[in-house]
Amino acid sequence: MHLRLIEFITRYEPNSKLGYLPTMNKSEPVSAVERALAILNAFRPDEPYVSLHELSLRTGLYKSTLLRQLVTLTQYHCVTRLDNGQYQLGARVLNWAHVYTTSLNLDQHVPPALDRLVSITGEGASFFTQDGDLRVCLYRADSNKGIRDHVRQGELLPLDKGAAGRILLDYRKSLDQMPAPKVLFSIGEREEEIAALAAPVFTKDGLKGALAISGPATRFLEENVAQWKPVLLEAAQSLSHTLGGGHFFTSR
Repeated sequence: MHLRLIEFITRYEPNSKLGYLPTMNKSEPVSAVERALAILNAFRPDEPYVSLHELSLRTGLYKSTLLRQLVTLTQYHCVTRLDNGQYQLGARVLNWAHVYTTSLNLDQHVPPALDRLVSITGEGASFFTQDGDLRVCLYRADSNKGIRDHVRQGELLPLDKGAAGRILLDYRKSLDQMPAPKVLFSIGEREEEIAALAAPVFTKDGLKGALAISGPATRFLEENVAQWKPVLLEAAQSLSHTLGGGHFFTSR
């Protein structure tokens, strides 16, 4: 798909000195591709219809350059020109989105994120989703410390107790009622001596689950919590971007 995109975007440039792709220096940027991607990235969920003037402002491209790019993008159904002169993304982009979303596999993306959290914090990391009135641990990476929170993959836990449970309750609301993504902290809610931090993970359709670290409350000191919160939030945002839900972070 990406090769085809490069081929059709570079092919139309009548004065291009790039030549055919196999002879290009891989370290050199492909300016025509960069311009096309800048155009595609100029469309926003809250403003899907964009005028030529606005596209020029958002991309920094001259209108003459834009028009040449838009002709080719339109021919390949990446962009559609409306009767009022505005532009919107075309059906080809929807096809790419479908290919991407169908290729997503939590098994490929969640465990590495948990392993990184364990490596950075030293505490156990889990990924929870809601299961009726409970929450289930879909993925788990244990701490290598002797004293740790013992959560097992597949284990069902209360939905109304613990940071991960509160994340699943707070972020299942509609976007306009949903709080901005943040890390929640709990101590002694599920078990008296256990503390946890959790953050929401989204797909394009909304909340997918809660990313959490947990361990003995004695290790969740104020200074540790302050260090771990941004680490966990960054991990949740990165995973959300991978799963197609990054806009829930960037649009708030």
